[in-house]
Amino acid sequence: MRMILAISAFSILASVTASAQAPRGLEDLVGARAAGAENAMQTRGYVNVGGETGDDRVWTYWWNERTRTCVTVSTVEGRYEAITPSPEPDCQRSRPTTLPASPPAQQSPDHWFSLGLICFGEGQRPTLGTSYGYTWDSDKGRYVYGNRTELTRQDFDASVTVQLWDDGGRILLPSKLIPPIHSRGDHGWWELDNLSNGHDTITAEYRLNGLNKPRLVIDRRSGRISIRGTGDYAFSGTCDSVDNPQRRF
Repeated sequence: MRMILAISAFSILASVTASAQAPRGLEDLVGARAAGAENAMQTRGYVNVGGETGDDRVWTYWWNERTRTCVTVSTVEGRYEAITPSPEPDCQRSRPTTLPASPPAQQSPDHWFSLGLICFGEGQRPTLGTSYGYTWDSDKGRYVYGNRTELTRQDFDASVTVQLWDDGGRILLPSKLIPPIHSRGDHGWWELDNLSNGHDTITAEYRLNGLNKPRLVIDRRSGRISIRGTGDYAFSGTCDSVDNPQRRF
């Protein structure tokens, strides 16, 4: 009975956590069947503006003109697995207007970067988790029920923004890709180091802290991005240009 209660408590906690990530007013749709949830999205002022299909899930982009809100819905096996806030270009709206503290002087204020990308996909990060079950107690000579804290891997859906100019670049990271101990970040933006802006491939690094300096690789032909850092820190997805989301770059 205790195991059943523990499993039920864990399921409830997982549901609450998933709902907490959804924008206000959409929390109840996480876990709902896609058919009914789509009608609910439309009733609440959202319009489906496109999407893409992954290996095991479908992503759709929804735009609310009244609140100027863009969200991305991840659907797995016919149910809404996650609803996450997204930048407006994901919904084919205006590009981000946030500029770095000192944008290159030679560029015009309305489009100072030479290439802007929005990349949506799946990420991983190490995290501490609690598991329940029976373990062998050598002192008591029997199995005992309890919980233990261990290092696990957390998967999530997120988007990153990349901006490049002639002699540099930067990346905007979601909170899920920023560890508790970090440095050099400026309101979520990290400067790209060792940047190589090639004809077919873009490579760079950014320093999260002294131990973790993730490396990113962007394939210009496919639009795929891959980020790998220390341990389980990782992200992979597909990028669109903020100038023309219908074309690669």
